[in-house]
Amino acid sequence: MPEEKPLETTPAESTTQPATADAPAELPPAVVAPATAPAKPSAKGGGYFWGTGRRKTAVARVRMRPGTGKFLILDREINHYFSEPRDRNDVVAPLKATGTLGKYDIFINVKGGGRTGQAQAILLGIARALMKIDENHLIVLRDGRYLTRDSREVERKKPGQPKARKRFQFSKR
Repeated sequence: MPEEKPLETTPAESTTQPATADAPAELPPAVVAPATAPAKPSAKGGGYFWGTGRRKTAVARVRMRPGTGKFLILDREINHYFSEPRDRNDVVAPLKATGTLGKYDIFINVKGGGRTGQAQAILLGIARALMKIDENHLIVLRDGRYLTRDSREVERKKPGQPKARKRFQFSKR
């Protein structure tokens, strides 16, 4: 059986050096984590960025992906779905504020409520989806109050009254 020799290393092959009082010990290359750039946000859910918006009884589910600016609400163009310019302007307001109008394909499913409530629910859903796309939009969206959920709901009707607050005429005699 041949004799085994101990492995000898030369100073050039050594990756670590003993620590001295004035120089700290170096870490081996495997221990040092490589510096990487922050990862870009990834679209989950089939390549889409999702956002949910609610207003009164309307609920809007918004899907966004980079594209040519296609804007469909329940498979209809925005101009065919909203007849009022006020509602159309509400829907695209967060996109105009962040300068992303025309850069994303947006597909929206909305149900419940009336047209104005739906428009404001879509506004919140788009703003939340934009936040998932780029965190840098936070300041602009918050300053424009696009991320604030309007929690006002319809007051319930009370028994013995014709409406929520309306009363029957009072007769003293």
